[in-house]
Amino acid sequence: MKKVYYLKTCSTCTRILKELDLSSEFVLQDIKSEEITVKQLEDMQKLAGSYEALFSKRAKLYKEMDLKNQNLTERDFKNYILQHYTFLSRPVIIIYEQIFIGSSKKTVEATKTALGNQ
Repeated sequence: MKKVYYLKTCSTCTRILKELDLSSEFVLQDIKSEEITVKQLEDMQKLAGSYEALFSKRAKLYKEMDLKNQNLTERDFKNYILQHYTFLSRPVIIIYEQIFIGSSKKTVEATKTALGNQ
């Protein structure tokens, strides 16, 4: 499976999609208009190793809800991501059994390498 979970209104996500030229062979899911299902999130967690790895601590709601001062569990991370799309670190790019999470330069470069090795 080749899939991208992203936010259409996020300029960083759209820039990365263009840079990687993912549009043709990938299924794109705008997580604002098409919510993430429990199964999709569980599948992402299996590849990522934890829900925390998928969780964005840079989200505005994270600060507003003062979550950094709470001791969050894996179950909490999962529930918050399912409650509101902003808690998913974006974009999430899945290339078969590999997952790339977030917009860091290192992640984008690793994704490019994986795409080149197909």
